[in-house]
Amino acid sequence: MIFVTGGSGLVGSFLIAELVARGESVRALYRGENIPSIANAGQVEWVQGDLRDALGLRVALEGVTHVFHCAGLVSYAPQDETALLQINVEGTANVVDACLERPGIRLGYVSSVAALGSKSGEQPAGPVQLDETAKWDLGAEHNAYATSKYLAELEVWRGVSEGLQAIAVNPSVILGPADWNRSSTRLFRYAYDQHAFYTPGNINVVDVRDVVDMLLRLTLDTAISGERFVLSAQAIPLRDFLAQAAACFRRKPPTVAVPNWAAETIWRLEHVRSVLTGARPLITKDTARAGRRPVEYRAEKVQRVLGKSFRALSDTITWCCQELIAHQSTTKQPVPPAGVLGQ
Repeated sequence: MIFVTGGSGLVGSFLIAELVARGESVRALYRGENIPSIANAGQVEWVQGDLRDALGLRVALEGVTHVFHCAGLVSYAPQDETALLQINVEGTANVVDACLERPGIRLGYVSSVAALGSKSGEQPAGPVQLDETAKWDLGAEHNAYATSKYLAELEVWRGVSEGLQAIAVNPSVILGPADWNRSSTRLFRYAYDQHAFYTPGNINVVDVRDVVDMLLRLTLDTAISGERFVLSAQAIPLRDFLAQAAACFRRKPPTVAVPNWAAETIWRLEHVRSVLTGARPLITKDTARAGRRPVEYRAEKVQRVLGKSFRALSDTITWCCQELIAHQSTTKQPVPPAGVLGQ
């Protein structure tokens, strides 16, 4: 029996589909009143609960041999700092503790490249390159999301020190066809809506299918424990990514770069608006400054261990665009038929 948290999310939904295809018995955690509407949902034993319910997690792990902890909160809004600690850190601690109570369970944890931190001090010209050996700089300024993922990883390593068999994967921005009003899929919505503006800087990306495949193989098919693996296929300028996505949709790409001073002004205005109205800011200090300092995440380790390379970004973008056009029905924007998609 394999237990999955975050089954309704991008990684979790694709992971469950692959596990079912492998013929595995799957039990998955969900919040809310309704079972998630994902592929193969009827072949899954669903358990209603919450990561913050330590007792409920202990009960849910009865008879389980492997746990994939994919659930987590991704947010850069100041209002969510407490929730980030509760869900990402305390929730992960609860999962680890529940695993430790059942010796023999193996854990695959979905972390983030944000947990790697960043190199401080003077750096050579060109992109900063980070891999699994990156050390968290306690003296540096980190956003709340990155801090929560770093602290969550520490809970996993605590579990390893107490006898838990576990690995962690650190994906960059995960690309896949999902609700394009949520998470990284909003990048495709932005390209489809033909916005004129883009922010200078790079984005590191990886295909959700590669994330799931590598996570599965590391957790189910190896005995590796106590190690993390960066999952990132490519670093690309955000403008180029949006241009490729727009071309696939047969839409106009963004052409106007937002200067740094304008981004700094906008996030401050958004902060004031959010304080006065209680609404979530459309752009925060962290998102406004993201990508200014070129960073490239190196993923040679996982490719060497598994003997597998990443999919080409062009293939990922084409797949995502085609699937979004075919399956997205909740958007208010009219969408062209799949036949007009660029190849």
